[in-house]
Amino acid sequence: MSNVHLINHPLVQHKLTLMRRKDASTNTFRRLLNELSSLMAYEVTRDMAMQDVEIETPLETMTAKVIDGKKLVFVSILRAGNGILEGMLSVVPGARVGHVGLYRDPKTLTAVEYYFKMPKDMEERDVVIVDPMLATGNSAIAAVERLKELNPKSIKFVCLLTCPEGVAALQAAHPDVAIYTAAIDRQLNSHGYIVPGLGDAGDRIFGTQ
Repeated sequence: MSNVHLINHPLVQHKLTLMRRKDASTNTFRRLLNELSSLMAYEVTRDMAMQDVEIETPLETMTAKVIDGKKLVFVSILRAGNGILEGMLSVVPGARVGHVGLYRDPKTLTAVEYYFKMPKDMEERDVVIVDPMLATGNSAIAAVERLKELNPKSIKFVCLLTCPEGVAALQAAHPDVAIYTAAIDRQLNSHGYIVPGLGDAGDRIFGTQ
């Protein structure tokens, strides 16, 4: 699991615990997810490339470093990924956004694609895929496969929760993709849900339980 990054900052862990509680309201869950995603974005973008620019302070001219946010693409796996997207964009507002529409076949648990829209010139960009849960890994694997067809510079995968089965599946299929998560839970249950988990992230974000 050398390519798995566990973000264990106390604020991240605190907010995740509050989100796990079954009595957390839709509004509370959504707000906490936004805050937690912003915190995770700092770790995910830690190695972003920087360049020198010349600026003027109130006192003198100097050379300082900036990032090129336009080279970064946040790719949301619909629909639940949009819950993470807003928090990430609050940290890197200049980033481009792509969407992958996938749903899980209830019988086979395999991912079925229904939508795919990305910015232009993906070969010049770094990609961060966002989805609250990495459970069976099928949706993540399918999303990465589609994105690799566009030859981006790099791909990372960000989730709130995962489990040993999900990590193993994604690493087996795409060992070059780094995984960033706030927790690695115990296991999957017979329905493909992470336990102890936090329930269905999409339902809790959008109030469709």
